[in-house]
Amino acid sequence: MTAISQSKGSHQFGLGTLLLGFLSLLGLVLVVYRWFNGLGVTTGLTDGRGWGLWISFDVFCGIALAAGAFTIAGTVYILRLKEFYPILRPTVLTGFLGYGLAAFAISVDLGFPHRIYYMIYNWNIHSPLFEVGWCVMIYLTVLALELSPIVFERFNMKAPLKFIRSITIPLVIFGVILSTMHQSSLGTLFVLMPHRVHPLWYSSIMPVLFLISAIAAGLGMVIVESTWSFFGMKHKLEVRLLAKIAKVIPFVLGIYAIMRFSDLIIRGDAAFLFAVDKFTFLFWFEIFFGVILPIILFSLPSVRRKPIQMFSTSLLVVFGLILHRLNVSLIAFSAGSYAPTWLEILVTVGMIAIGAFVFTIASRYLPVFSHPHDEEVIKNPAVSSPE
Repeated sequence: MTAISQSKGSHQFGLGTLLLGFLSLLGLVLVVYRWFNGLGVTTGLTDGRGWGLWISFDVFCGIALAAGAFTIAGTVYILRLKEFYPILRPTVLTGFLGYGLAAFAISVDLGFPHRIYYMIYNWNIHSPLFEVGWCVMIYLTVLALELSPIVFERFNMKAPLKFIRSITIPLVIFGVILSTMHQSSLGTLFVLMPHRVHPLWYSSIMPVLFLISAIAAGLGMVIVESTWSFFGMKHKLEVRLLAKIAKVIPFVLGIYAIMRFSDLIIRGDAAFLFAVDKFTFLFWFEIFFGVILPIILFSLPSVRRKPIQMFSTSLLVVFGLILHRLNVSLIAFSAGSYAPTWLEILVTVGMIAIGAFVFTIASRYLPVFSHPHDEEVIKNPAVSSPE
């Protein structure tokens, strides 16, 4: 199997890890400060602006960028393409952290964070947020179960490891269903607000567009996370597998672009494509750098052979998704003036740092990346199904 590898360094923490730890701690301290002092004092939110940076970035973007977990898990277990198993565990870990931090961000944004569990028994079945909340909560549990073998292996807990292996495929299928539901339901939320979302981003097929863009960005995050792990933590880089993922992304982005432009034309809003204002500029900036350019670059075999070029192009895909979600929910969303405070920005930075820090610690002390047993499982599935 084609791969680039480097030997692991010492167990001493480097400057980057220490910085992540400091930013994580700072973010947590500010979260506690916000809980004690309320939203009015700590954020730029108003009665006319129901959400800000924490929801637009930490939730809408965080959940979408974690979509690689269900796509790779489905590829390995449902499509039976076991060659992708070496990148499965770090991808599921990334997904688990993305969903966990999104749920944490919701608790930070709630006016009464201690009531976050109320949706469990106060059902509002007419709200898309009810479906999103339940799906995210259950899928986070599914991801935890999918990830549990790395803990069981680390502490040689054979009985629970055997049980999890026996239910892995049903878990993955259930997780794919849940992911499809809530990724699309985030778009459903905005379908209900045509008077607030700019015509360049509003669409009755937003649920489908949200799902497809999340798949593309989730695959891009797999490449970003794998390359970062190689250069930052000296783990093996599966160049051939990442190249196969990169080859799929242009098709997903192509479907997304065709659907989005076709919908604009069908709705009769194509004139907005040529208007001279900031929204038209933002739209074309998002489409060119986040969709068109990645399609072109990932279609070139020379790009897919070079890790740095794949990494850079994947960053464009991730950037395109983030800009799209921010445009839909914040920048091109009409709900009164809003500017995030320094505390909102630092909490968001802290959220990102927490995810990176936990990923670094987990990959250092747990068998997150491929180990000798992986190759045996891939070559001979009868030995044991991959965890």
